[in-house]
Amino acid sequence: MAGSLRLDASPVSSRSASRLLDLPKTPSPSKVTYSDRFIPCRSSSRLHNFALLDRPSPNSKNSPAAPDTPYTRLLRAELFPDSSPTSPNTNLFRYKTDHSAPSSPFANADKQDCGGVGSGASTPKKAPRKVPKTPHKVLDAPSLQDDFYLNLVDWSSQNMLAVGLGTCVYLWSASSSKVTKLCDLGSRDSVCAVHWTREGSYLAIGTSLGDVQIWDSSRCKRIRNMGGHQTRAGVLAWNSTILSSGGRDKNILQHDIRVPSDYISKFSGHRSEVCGLKWSHDDCELASGGNDNQLLVWNQRSQQPVLRLTKHTAAVKAIAWSPHQHSLVASGGGTADRCIRFWNTANGNMLNSIDTGSQVCNLAWCKNVNELVSTHGYSQNQIMVWKYPSMSKVATLTGHTLRVLYLATSPDGQTIVTGAGDETLRFWNIFPSMKTQAPARDAGLFSFSRSHIR
Repeated sequence: MAGSLRLDASPVSSRSASRLLDLPKTPSPSKVTYSDRFIPCRSSSRLHNFALLDRPSPNSKNSPAAPDTPYTRLLRAELFPDSSPTSPNTNLFRYKTDHSAPSSPFANADKQDCGGVGSGASTPKKAPRKVPKTPHKVLDAPSLQDDFYLNLVDWSSQNMLAVGLGTCVYLWSASSSKVTKLCDLGSRDSVCAVHWTREGSYLAIGTSLGDVQIWDSSRCKRIRNMGGHQTRAGVLAWNSTILSSGGRDKNILQHDIRVPSDYISKFSGHRSEVCGLKWSHDDCELASGGNDNQLLVWNQRSQQPVLRLTKHTAAVKAIAWSPHQHSLVASGGGTADRCIRFWNTANGNMLNSIDTGSQVCNLAWCKNVNELVSTHGYSQNQIMVWKYPSMSKVATLTGHTLRVLYLATSPDGQTIVTGAGDETLRFWNIFPSMKTQAPARDAGLFSFSRSHIR
């Protein structure tokens, strides 16, 4: 058919076609083949340290038996509990020891820094802090009274020490060692308590006649005299512009130096002389201790105590609020009690009690570390530093020959001064600094130095 289309076979035979297919394939010299995988050099990777190298198949005739690895022993113990597996390999969770030469500059660093979990290299135990056993300075304080119910030493935030000696109050500058006579109350009166404001510019003085005086230390001038107590005012505590005073008349008076009246309120809860008084660091709670063996806790909104704690069996003079934990207060009892007790004022629970073996005269909490210091009377007259909350003893210091009735802390929190009826003031470096936590150091040049405060 003329109009039909015919498809004729190609003149190339099938044998020729197969010859074409058999021609060798030669790559083009301009074409480069790239791979998508990176194969590292195993000679520098130290894979044998981690047992990652290929091992002969266990089914091979010439291969040795499977090694007795920790994994196989643990697996055997799980699958066959009746069998007694051998002790685990001591290298469990440890890198293998590489005895070959390091193949990279980081090999030695890896060995030093990449210790295994079970390497047994424990962190060295921190050495206990050393506290100097002797005072670095001693001041003679003639007429410093041996009376448990007085509070005659205080250290201001401006580094000025106030000391009540008989009828007079003296100021000693810790920076220059200069002594200044602030006042003399006269032959009819005597100093029973001294306490600085938190700014350190004004000093409150409690007297044996029951008055409370406010003095400007820079001008050595009295600016207020407030009555109210029927007999001696032996303990004072500042709360901003409010000054609390405790007296032998069993009362606690609240004095506001901004108003002309002698006092604005009276707290009556103790059945005997008030000898301990401390405001909490947030100025919300006032703790008072008395010769009636009670520790009372007050707040600013009520004239009745919110807590009445009666575990002590002797007078409570020593009181200290923790600067590290809210609502934590410590109190110390007298000769018949000898205990330091810790209280949670949020619920009234006693947290701990430690028998110190001696009359507890004072307590002070360190603001730099969670430790506190206690001073003692009958019968050992010692000074003790405690770590809280374990109450392990950091140091025990001796030197006073009579009971250590007075205690104050330096503005930096590292040094304390103690006073006793032996008419000496002793300065001890017992706490580390807040920044460096370095051990307290002896003052060297001032060691065993002795001078007069008046």
